[in-house]
Amino acid sequence: MPDAPSDPFEGVPGAVVDDDGLAHVGAPSREQRDLAHGRALAPLAARAVLTVSGPDRLTWLDSVTSQALAARQPGESTELLVLDPQGHVEHAAAVVDDGERTWLIVDRARAAALLTWLQRMRFRLRVDPQDASSGHRVVAGTAEAVAALRAVAVWHDPWPRVADGGWGYAMADPHPGSARDWAEAIVDVDEYERIAAEAAAGAQQVAGHLAVDALRVAAWRPRADREADERTLPHEVDWLRTAVHLDKGCYRGQETVAKVHNLGHPPRRLVMLQLDGSEAVLPERGAEVLLEGEPVGVVTSVARHHEEGPIALALVRRATAEDAPLTVRTADGEIAAAAETIVPPDAGRTAAVPRLPRLSRRR
Repeated sequence: MPDAPSDPFEGVPGAVVDDDGLAHVGAPSREQRDLAHGRALAPLAARAVLTVSGPDRLTWLDSVTSQALAARQPGESTELLVLDPQGHVEHAAAVVDDGERTWLIVDRARAAALLTWLQRMRFRLRVDPQDASSGHRVVAGTAEAVAALRAVAVWHDPWPRVADGGWGYAMADPHPGSARDWAEAIVDVDEYERIAAEAAAGAQQVAGHLAVDALRVAAWRPRADREADERTLPHEVDWLRTAVHLDKGCYRGQETVAKVHNLGHPPRRLVMLQLDGSEAVLPERGAEVLLEGEPVGVVTSVARHHEEGPIALALVRRATAEDAPLTVRTADGEIAAAAETIVPPDAGRTAAVPRLPRLSRRR
């Protein structure tokens, strides 16, 4: 997998570019609003594109991943997970098929490892996994915003709808991501550079990945290169909702998925943290979450949301009380963190958890 190419969005006025591409263009809060209302596009340089061609591609992907794909129709969006034999998340991919090939949008940092694994799993089947990143880029926004692009495929994020065969653990009603309108378009390099040129000329509004991540965190949306470590089970981050089909055939890690869901509880659970906004400092990803001075979890994603203020996602021990007075360690000391339950402590098919309204600063 090649390194990320030089970013043509460096020429946009006010652009700040880092290892993940365009970070912002000077106003991350405004960029969030522009993205959410369809006025801006977000170039996602941290995404890579893989393809799988061949007549066996969908049944093959069905057999080696967590998602039911064999009967997928062209243009239908979903996502899949690749699990290790113990059910831990190794890879995640956004999936859309165009009738001739299956397009996978993945995190660039993990793309090479996923491609290698797919190529090793071909056996004698008529499938051909390839890296398409050299000729393609990913641009995101609302469905209407990306519809105007010359795209080879468009993936519409299914989150947070519970897909067929899935299971949702989050009890908030409404779910904070229920109004999420998010699509990622796969475009060729010429189209990507055209968008960058229009943005540089002031003819196209763009937003950086800080705005993208803030909207994602506020929607409780997990991402593989943030919420998944070597121990993450899909149950812990509510990923059974969109990425796992509980009634499909056998695949690697399925036994653990079924056992934890039907008989046990995940050892950790994802929470949303409303961080004390009185301080300018934000915790780093990986910062310890503390209860009475003792570590009970780690921060996985951090953002400043245009309405919610400083927020974070964190994985904490399952037994951590839902109303526990948590703090987060930072370089300047501890800051208070009010937790909102995403995955409840007794998550599972038999859990009798009432549907409670979500508490947030918007209310």
